[in-house]
Amino acid sequence: MRMIAMLLLILNLNTATTEQLERLPGVGHVLAKRIVDFRQKKGGFKRIEELLAVPGISEKKWKVLKQYLTLT
Repeated sequence: MRMIAMLLLILNLNTATTEQLERLPGVGHVLAKRIVDFRQKKGGFKRIEELLAVPGISEKKWKVLKQYLTLT
């Protein structure tokens, strides 16, 4: 019998590196860098919804990404 392992990926939006963010669906290097740059400029995210202010994050993309993010 073959076992299939699923890895649940949940990232802290305030501490994730660009490399970690690139593992999210639809996030490449450029978008990951924009997220980190935005976070540094604003002093961190207070709500996951603030991700919508990052250029390149549409509401559709945000709805996909929010399930993989936390602010613990």
